[in-house]
Amino acid sequence: MNKEVEKYKKKQKSPQKEICLKLREVILKTYPKIEEQMWAGVPFYDKRYYIVALKDHVNMGFAISGLSEKEIALFEGKGKTMRHIKFFSVDDIDEKQIAKLMKISKKAKCTC
Repeated sequence: MNKEVEKYKKKQKSPQKEICLKLREVILKTYPKIEEQMWAGVPFYDKRYYIVALKDHVNMGFAISGLSEKEIALFEGKGKTMRHIKFFSVDDIDEKQIAKLMKISKKAKCTC
């Protein structure tokens, strides 16, 4: 794990810490050789996915540029280049669904 990413995850409170760790595990399971770094103050993966711990939940973000309207509708938010999914507990994490969304987002044009 990138040392800066590790530091970010360690400073989070529960349940955000556990959610972040589980999402990272899903990302690395889906794409084992993915680039992991800190970008804009949060863990970023291939500049296509991010994990951010917020006050009462965690968002996992996905690149959406160039995706169809139907594909973009799978995500929350109103961003033009990135959208997200919210997680309030580890139990909210559906690994197969996240992997599916990651594969859809992988088709997006990276504008980061």
